[in-house]
Amino acid sequence: MKIRTHLMFVLMMILVPGVGAQAQEASAALPAAAVQTSTVIEQTVPTLVEVVGTLQAVERAAIAAKLTGVVTDVPVVLGSRVTKGDLLVEISAREIAAQLNQAQARFNQAERNLFRERRLLKKDATTAETVKSMQDEYAVAKAAVQGARTMLGYATITAPFSGVITAKNVHAGDLATPGTVLLRMENDQKLQAVCAVPESLVLQVGPGQTLPVTIPTAGLTINGKVAEVAPSADPVSRTAPVTIDLLYDEKLRTGQFARVKLPGQIKTSLFVPDSAVLPQGQMERVFVAADNKAHLRLVRTGMRQDGLTEIVAGLNPGETVIVRNNEHLVDGQPIKMQIEKSHE
Repeated sequence: MKIRTHLMFVLMMILVPGVGAQAQEASAALPAAAVQTSTVIEQTVPTLVEVVGTLQAVERAAIAAKLTGVVTDVPVVLGSRVTKGDLLVEISAREIAAQLNQAQARFNQAERNLFRERRLLKKDATTAETVKSMQDEYAVAKAAVQGARTMLGYATITAPFSGVITAKNVHAGDLATPGTVLLRMENDQKLQAVCAVPESLVLQVGPGQTLPVTIPTAGLTINGKVAEVAPSADPVSRTAPVTIDLLYDEKLRTGQFARVKLPGQIKTSLFVPDSAVLPQGQMERVFVAADNKAHLRLVRTGMRQDGLTEIVAGLNPGETVIVRNNEHLVDGQPIKMQIEKSHE
């Protein structure tokens, strides 16, 4: 389609100057049209480079066991929304509970022995060295109780933050082992886009910078704020990862495809007011005012911003284009020009 359009553009550019004498006489016989004009301006604009990315949660966690035991309870299902501190998995830990009871008994005995020896020391019935030995036994027993109580706490796994369960790999009755991922969860209220930025552009991106992020599946374009920029580039892909924080929207989901527009190099382009460009099928026309006549030009346009249209091909800097009463003009028709204020 692009090749066909280009061929039609070239063909029209060739044919338009070759209009027959009858057509030129007919247009010259038309009454002079009162039009407004503007000058083709040249200005510098930043180019935008688009890179692809993926949405992910700022807070995400893989929930794994720290001890070996049989899972006795999993009160959540895939998609469950949990609050920080809610129970996720409970593991049977009878052996650790028995160890805690044993450690507690030894601690109680060491505490009684220490108090007894301190009373005897006041009566000069024992030595300071014996009391010091009892203090050491007391400290060891206390540490054993704390260690056993910590291990027993690992049998109850709770949510580290508020979020949603995104993966469930465990059920009641399964054997949990240290390091095995049981659940995955993430905070779907705080999302960010992660993209790989070419090393030639990464120096133009910095933390706190605002960039437009488009999520096609959600039909949204959001202005995100750059949160992190990697200090080094991947030597294989020659890109550096950049993360962009996004405002919450219920249409956003982790894993969604995203497009991020980055500032590129500065370029100089020609611009005319939007009203100067007239669509005609797949072509776009502009009437140039010269010698008190309207001359038809076929153009190729680019970006549009602030009421101006970029002209990629078909016009030259400083030419005068017709911006008002140009819809019904004919190539070669006489005109009466009224200069419009420049858009510079």
